[in-house]
Amino acid sequence: MAARDRTPPPPARRAWVRRHPWWTLSLVLLMAMVASVAVPAFYVMSQVPLTPTIGDLKKQQAEHPSVLLTSDGQELAVYRKANRVWVPLRDISPHVTAALLAVEDQRFYLHRGLDLRRTAAAAWNSLNGRLQGGSTITQQLARNLYPEEIGRAPTIERKVKEAITALKIEQAYRKDEILEIYLNTVPFLYNTYGIEMAARTYFDKNARDLDVLESATLVGMLKGTTYYNPVLNPQRAQQRRNIVLAQLARHGKLDPAQLDELRGRPLQLNFERQDEQLGPAPHLAVLMRRWLIEWADRRGYNVYADGLVVRTTIDSRAQALAQQALNAQAERLQKLADTALNGRNGWNARRDLVDAFIRESQQFKAAREAGASETEALARLRADAAYMQALRDEKTRLQAGLVAMEPGTGYVRAWVGSRDFALDQFDHVQQARRQPGSTFKPFVYGAAFELGARATDQLMDNPVDIPDGQGRIWRPKDISQPTGEPIALRDALALSKNTITAQLMQYVGAAKVAQLAQAMGVRDSRLEEVPSIGLGTSLVSLREITAAYATIANGGQYVAPALVLQVEDRKGKVLEAFRPAAPEPALNPAANAVLLDALRAAIDRGTGSPIRARYKLQGELAGKTGTTQENTDGWFVLAHPRLVTGAWVGFNDSRISMQDPWGQGSRSALPMVGEYMQALVRARLVDPKAKFPKSPELPPDNGTGWGSLFPPPPELQPPQPVMPASGSPLPPEYGVSVGGGSLGFPAQPAIVVAPPRSQPPPEVLAMPPQRAIVVAPPRGEPSGAAPAPVLPSTGSAERGY
Repeated sequence: MAARDRTPPPPARRAWVRRHPWWTLSLVLLMAMVASVAVPAFYVMSQVPLTPTIGDLKKQQAEHPSVLLTSDGQELAVYRKANRVWVPLRDISPHVTAALLAVEDQRFYLHRGLDLRRTAAAAWNSLNGRLQGGSTITQQLARNLYPEEIGRAPTIERKVKEAITALKIEQAYRKDEILEIYLNTVPFLYNTYGIEMAARTYFDKNARDLDVLESATLVGMLKGTTYYNPVLNPQRAQQRRNIVLAQLARHGKLDPAQLDELRGRPLQLNFERQDEQLGPAPHLAVLMRRWLIEWADRRGYNVYADGLVVRTTIDSRAQALAQQALNAQAERLQKLADTALNGRNGWNARRDLVDAFIRESQQFKAAREAGASETEALARLRADAAYMQALRDEKTRLQAGLVAMEPGTGYVRAWVGSRDFALDQFDHVQQARRQPGSTFKPFVYGAAFELGARATDQLMDNPVDIPDGQGRIWRPKDISQPTGEPIALRDALALSKNTITAQLMQYVGAAKVAQLAQAMGVRDSRLEEVPSIGLGTSLVSLREITAAYATIANGGQYVAPALVLQVEDRKGKVLEAFRPAAPEPALNPAANAVLLDALRAAIDRGTGSPIRARYKLQGELAGKTGTTQENTDGWFVLAHPRLVTGAWVGFNDSRISMQDPWGQGSRSALPMVGEYMQALVRARLVDPKAKFPKSPELPPDNGTGWGSLFPPPPELQPPQPVMPASGSPLPPEYGVSVGGGSLGFPAQPAIVVAPPRSQPPPEVLAMPPQRAIVVAPPRGEPSGAAPAPVLPSTGSAERGY
């Protein structure tokens, strides 16, 4: 069979081929021509499914941005794909359309998306060394609308997809509609899209009011927006504008007699960037944009085209008052900071720190990459006055954050992420992680109360030495010297005593404190389970701390913070409604009642007393101040039965700190919250007569018992009333009367949380020995013969107020 396959053709067939050579050649050419047409046609057809559909095209014209609203219906933000305002063709100056057609597509109304005559002319000119574009306005529109699907690379595939999409556009729209879409979507630099925003940006007017010179300038930019940028390259832009004017005259759209006169006129820009407005809660708007995109993607909606309406929990009045209170206090503190930084120990005196800031800057890195030595780069930048002033302004600008939420529902009513979003987009409510100082202490006391301690249990206010397990001693301190007198736990929390809190940590254990903090709301930050956690050394966010205090105000029940009430379509149909999260038990109700009572004392007579004395706020209130080492951070959280508000103040760079006279939480963050609550009460947005949830019924106590967490110290057997020596060195800002030897608190009966036990509970007995955190250990190894060195006071993150 194989031999038969290899036999030559019959003589008759070979003879026919020899007798008809032209017929044979014609047949071969015909087959080649069919193949040359069929293969490209097949390739073009294969690209059709890869281009946008008619439905996709229709969505571009019917674009409806999503809107973010407050709970009372005020606009917070509008989410547009680009910074543009859509205007109909009738509201665009006729000079614009005339200029566009004159230079980009004179035969626009004569073709159906592809201009074969222009394409052939462009190809011929390009072959002769005169590069010329052949794309019609419709083809350009296809590229502008679908840059990812079509691409911009100079390839055959891109041209094919562009042509197919142009034909689809012509099928879907009338010519005037194509012009309208084109002029509303074309980019003009500076995050500006569309002719309306371009007119506002470059000439401070609407598109309908553009004259022939202004229209020619903007249309001229389309050949290359960066190259013909009239702001940075005015000479090129003017030359390009004059070319557009010449084309208008050539096609009869401009009187030739005017041409020479118009060519000589300057550009006359009135430039002002049209930045996207993010509304009264910009940090929240950024957060909600990310959330909405994820929500829409899961359900098949387009955030930028489907006109979704998101109703948030934010109250517009509460938000405005929060921003006002934050700005007012921050401005006062900034003046104090500027004065301090101009002093002898200020900015100029801290050369090493300033040099560190310079080395971290992009300008320094660029200088080093350019070949400058470190010394040369530092000297060059230090000699640059503008650079040094900008660096100082950035590093010494005081920042703040404030958030307010309802404890029962978790609804967030106000969210202020910084003083000015334009200068600082970093969100100090959600993103920032800072040491909370004494605002973390309630977790220590709450854990102690849950384990059986009572508010009237007492510990001695003595220096505390805690071995760190490495032969060194951690000694937390307060702003005042230890009194050597017994102090009840309730009073110790109100006065923010570090010595008492550190002792209490020995009984409670770091693991229990971290577990309770997480249960109450500190759920995103990582907590270090070390003894100093009780003094606020782990980094947390303002949102987490505020949510935890809301748990205290809600009877020990944690309710997750909520930001969204419902999502609607643009016709008002509710697509999804959100209910408050289910309460989660976090702290035993009886223990929570004791903790809440101690935090009331902090407001009535403790470190938060200015809330009563200065801001005259009445009713049931609880709260706590916090200040970290060297006044790096100032905190205050105020719990009202219907609203819990937290505030933080500090510099973005923790290497710069506030000053003693004004940097404490009671003087930096507390006034912010005090003014805010004052304004809320005046506006009747909170009820000063509201009550905290009713505390559980507790067994009576005659005041002589002792809790079950730890036995009374030998000095306190039998227990005696807390009577410190007269004239105890307590700072006046505590608001505590020390006259006559009284701490200023009325006598309180002990609250029996659990029956007395002869030894600590099993949870405490089972705890392994804890190592103290070493924040600033001394250098060198301690000698075995020498006494254990004492770690410096920087081992505590808290100043005691």
